[in-house]
Amino acid sequence: MNIKPLLVRLQNAIGRDDLIEQMVLLSTPKMSVSEEIQASTSINLIVGYNSSPNSHTALDIALLTAHQTRLATKAQVTVQVVYVMEERLMCGGAEVLPTQEALSSRRSEQQVLQHSLTEPPEEELNTGIVTQTRWQDRSTHPQQEEKSVDRFAQAERILRQASCLAAEWKSSFKAHLRFGCVATELKRVVVSESADILFLGCNSIHHPIVQNLGSQFPCSVLGIPSSIQNKYI
Repeated sequence: MNIKPLLVRLQNAIGRDDLIEQMVLLSTPKMSVSEEIQASTSINLIVGYNSSPNSHTALDIALLTAHQTRLATKAQVTVQVVYVMEERLMCGGAEVLPTQEALSSRRSEQQVLQHSLTEPPEEELNTGIVTQTRWQDRSTHPQQEEKSVDRFAQAERILRQASCLAAEWKSSFKAHLRFGCVATELKRVVVSESADILFLGCNSIHHPIVQNLGSQFPCSVLGIPSSIQNKYI
């Protein structure tokens, strides 16, 4: 989609005129006419989120962009956050390679589980969480199991935080909990949700995650400009 109008509205909202050059980390080729028409009626904004200050700023920007776009175009805009738990951390930071049996099990369990994350607000909003079934750790070590439980509790808190912020903006919202490589899982969600923009909490094309996304990424990638502060959002 043509992201320039969205960025122009964002610039006007916070009184800046230099955001476009700073925010665009990766751009996509020009869309066909039919794709532009489809994008004008339904827009998906994805945010890589882990509750860090930078990712929080990225979510703020995405929610403000969604709000402005709804007012200006009447389009259906959905903001989706993706939190990725890297699997090498699931066992206390050890590098764990899954067995072939576990890999086969994981491939057969790719169905999506969905449940309500929060009480629905007065207006009907989508505030669900979509969880990718993880590779199941076959070990039964109590300490490893306890650490896994702690990480799941942390993930739930992080996604609840994002959901509450989206509810304040009365934004259509979905949260994804994924397992694996951050760049790989972000791309998978972008593709499966036909995302128009991916927001990241970084400000350089040289950031490792941006580099791992590759130059042929299916949607535009926006970062946070170094000049912006949360006080503007």
